[in-house]
Amino acid sequence: MDSINNQVFIEEQYPGVTLGVINNSHGLIQIDAPPSPEDGRAWRASLMGLGSGPERILINLDAHPDRTLGTRAMDCSVLAHEKTVQVFRSRPSTFKAQSDETGAVWETLSGLTGIRWVPPEISFTRTMTLHWGDTMILLESHPGSHPGAIWVVLPEENIVFVGDAVLKNQPPFLAQANIPVWLESLDLLQSKEYSNFTVISGRDGIVTTAVIKSQVDFLKDVRKRLENLSNRKQKPDMTESLVQPLASKFKASAARQKQFSERLRYGLQHYYTRHYQTDTKDED
Repeated sequence: MDSINNQVFIEEQYPGVTLGVINNSHGLIQIDAPPSPEDGRAWRASLMGLGSGPERILINLDAHPDRTLGTRAMDCSVLAHEKTVQVFRSRPSTFKAQSDETGAVWETLSGLTGIRWVPPEISFTRTMTLHWGDTMILLESHPGSHPGAIWVVLPEENIVFVGDAVLKNQPPFLAQANIPVWLESLDLLQSKEYSNFTVISGRDGIVTTAVIKSQVDFLKDVRKRLENLSNRKQKPDMTESLVQPLASKFKASAARQKQFSERLRYGLQHYYTRHYQTDTKDED
């Protein structure tokens, strides 16, 4: 566990997510959970040594299985955006592995089938303020990477948890994204408002301004390529031609490159179908 300051910590040893915890005399605010219940129990046990107050709450930064599958092991109340709650309403009560390969981390882990989902009990739509002991925490909707994506902002400590809004040396998850809205959020993150903030990615720990700029450049490239396909009235399966050029931008092992290609293949096709196919756009 790494210390950001004397109250805020992150943990990067578990697959798929960077976990956060805010500790004070009132209790713990936990940010996301490991996908494996076994890892979740280990994480929960490690938090006992922080000497916090008795209260516990868990914040889901969005509805992605990588950060929500292990929620039950944390055994506390759950808070998320209303759009994340809606995703849980559409899921069966018990997790079942899907046949599609989405490039998610949970797909590389074993023993996850049969886990019962834990829907959030507390939700909000635009913003929410938590007064947790002497710590003020802002929750903000930033639905670029996912309709239910939120940031956890500690304005007094100049720390912000941004979930999947920024990833380092790995492609983003595009299937549920809205790239124009995403770019607006990243513009905000690069503005004076956040100039002195420590920015914590939901999968890569602390990220620099250079990483944020790389994320912007990548999303702009994706948007341009998809618009070119749309202008030529191509079908969604033609997004396959974009996978290799985009995946080659990330340096990784062969296994990780395969995962990155799966992530892009799934995300590009679903994004293109949702945003560029006439019938889908009219339906939306």
